[in-house]
Amino acid sequence: MTMQLLSANHGAALAATLAARANRFGRGFCSGVYPITPSTECMEYLCQQKIEKGRVIRVESEHSAMGVCIGTAAAGARTFTATSSNGLAYMYENCIAAAALRLPVVMAVANRTMGPPWNIWADHSDALTLRDHGLIQFYCADNQELFDTVLAAFRLAEDRRVMMPAMVCMEGFILSHTVAQTEIPEQEKVDRFLPPTDIPHRLGTTPHTLGQIEIPHQTEVHRWQHHLAMLEVPDVYAQVQYEFEAVFGRSLDDAVVPYRAEDAETLIVSMGTIGATAETVVDMLREAGEKAGALRIRLFRPLPQDAIRTVYAGKKHIAVIDRNIGLGLGGVLWTDTRCLADSGTVVQNYLAGLGGGDVRPEHIVKMLTDLKPRKVAGPPVMMEAV
Repeated sequence: MTMQLLSANHGAALAATLAARANRFGRGFCSGVYPITPSTECMEYLCQQKIEKGRVIRVESEHSAMGVCIGTAAAGARTFTATSSNGLAYMYENCIAAAALRLPVVMAVANRTMGPPWNIWADHSDALTLRDHGLIQFYCADNQELFDTVLAAFRLAEDRRVMMPAMVCMEGFILSHTVAQTEIPEQEKVDRFLPPTDIPHRLGTTPHTLGQIEIPHQTEVHRWQHHLAMLEVPDVYAQVQYEFEAVFGRSLDDAVVPYRAEDAETLIVSMGTIGATAETVVDMLREAGEKAGALRIRLFRPLPQDAIRTVYAGKKHIAVIDRNIGLGLGGVLWTDTRCLADSGTVVQNYLAGLGGGDVRPEHIVKMLTDLKPRKVAGPPVMMEAV
């Protein structure tokens, strides 16, 4: 292992490079790339790497970037790409195709606000728009976690029980351009962790087609199969965690990460970097004698409902912080998890950091000040209105 000072963008690209080299005895590696802020540095770094059996293909659009990944994954190669915001939106059609074709493409997403009006800062709405189309979604809180999760995503996505794309999300600039010491394993260890890619339905083995027209019943069957495979992800991920620690000697975070939550009466729930800030607030409140805890959701699709329900149990108040908004309803994380709390628990939504705004400890304290006297949950609250 070596320590390198890397941005999260560079860490994602380096993890993809190590994964690419690990498939040199398989059918190689390919990446389709097209630049968009703030993910551009990821693909620039990847383009500079030497990959013995593979190519990084510079194309004319994000749509084509995923098209390259679909073609090469269908041929049995290990595949990777990176994008953000409206670039991801341009890629949506092919992201859905990759998922429906059950191709294990790994994609790093530097979460950025959708435009226009144009905004290049962090917001989870770009990735969340794809949450129900059959792609695994991880949200990371720091550089090391991002690097480790990209490696783990290849192992998870390529498992025969799963076989679907995986998105590894990092907040634009907040994480993508933040430089931190990152532990990088030797290639030999990555080779041990990532066996050669084996896509059972790849083209070139027996005559068949991918993406043909279906009658309604066939679509029902395929969607249900995809759903059942999604349900397998938490158990397969637990096995990936075990193998990760066995090979690399350090743990890979769980699908959900509770912090001082076991005896908490008030719980702060979030995704991404807000989770680290929430833990700071929990420590402050604990010193003041308040029973506060935090829960960071790392794996958002499939949603680990049982794990979340276990942490939610017994809580009086839950603040769900969303760096996104489902217009006309509220934050997506709150929408998906409020039903998992006990009857009578106040689960209040707070919208914070939309468009890349800071979410500092004092902002979370204000949210909890608003939450504490509530007997029932009200409509979502914008942070500035607290």
